[in-house]
Amino acid sequence: MALHFNRRLSLFLLSAIVALASCESGPSVSGAFDRSFNVTGPIRLELNNASGDVNITGSADGKVHVRGEVRASGFGIDNTRKRLDDTLANPPIEQKGDTIRIGKDMSRVRNISITYTIQVPRATEVEANVASGAQTIRNVIGPVTVRAASGSIRLENIQRDVEVTTASGTITASDVGSDLHVSTASGNVELTGIKGNVRASTVSGVIRIAKPGARVEAGNTSGEIEIQGASNDVKAHAISGLVSVQGNPGADSYWDLKSVSGGVQLRVPAAANLHLTAEASSGDIRSDIPIVVEEQGKHTLRAHMGSGGGRVDVHTVSGEIRVSGTK
Repeated sequence: MALHFNRRLSLFLLSAIVALASCESGPSVSGAFDRSFNVTGPIRLELNNASGDVNITGSADGKVHVRGEVRASGFGIDNTRKRLDDTLANPPIEQKGDTIRIGKDMSRVRNISITYTIQVPRATEVEANVASGAQTIRNVIGPVTVRAASGSIRLENIQRDVEVTTASGTITASDVGSDLHVSTASGNVELTGIKGNVRASTVSGVIRIAKPGARVEAGNTSGEIEIQGASNDVKAHAISGLVSVQGNPGADSYWDLKSVSGGVQLRVPAAANLHLTAEASSGDIRSDIPIVVEEQGKHTLRAHMGSGGGRVDVHTVSGEIRVSGTK
């Protein structure tokens, strides 16, 4: 399974590479700036940063506070100092109505790394693009859109939709009140307490999803998929890795679980009501809890539990299928 980046992300990554490629070794100098903006009503924060961590937190004081810790490097201490002083005197921040823009043109920020600590009103929409650096965004209503080339991303207590795309880095999200879409080429994904639909994909990494409130769709090329507490629709496909799903499918739910090279573990309560279809092209099918077998072959099984209900389809090419119980 290939990870397809949209055109907008590709343009961002290209500008990030240009900005980072200009970095040179040499002496560095550092300093900091602070800026505050008065705002009324909901706002939009647009942030671009070539290098440096970003921490955005929603607060209740109705203002925007921006602190930037700046490090300038390169050959020639006089030139380095001038670039630092210019950045401190004229930080890359502007306010236009209800929009705050930070680091609008990354290509002009040469050999400059800025770590941002930002406080915003809770009613803030965030769009953040970071080439290299960790990002933390918490306690805002949203929606939130994050794009990154490299660096971990942590999201906490976001009320509206969240979309995250990164080339390399771990994605962690908890307590999202609406839909969440995340994708990473290389890195683990850990999601907890997402109330809306979840769509998660990675080329290389582990996907763990706990307590999903709605539909889950997870895809992985090389790595494990683990879903706990599922009750709605689940689609979990892995090319090379274990697929493990625990929960209790609802009466109208459909679980589609597949692994090409790896096993599938299904864990449900002994009192669950479901229809099960399992096929292991080159592997065993085992059940540790009572099921009513309707039809069984060497590598296939049709069965049900309880009075039937939710539909569960399980398929592996090379790997074992195991059905076990939970309390």
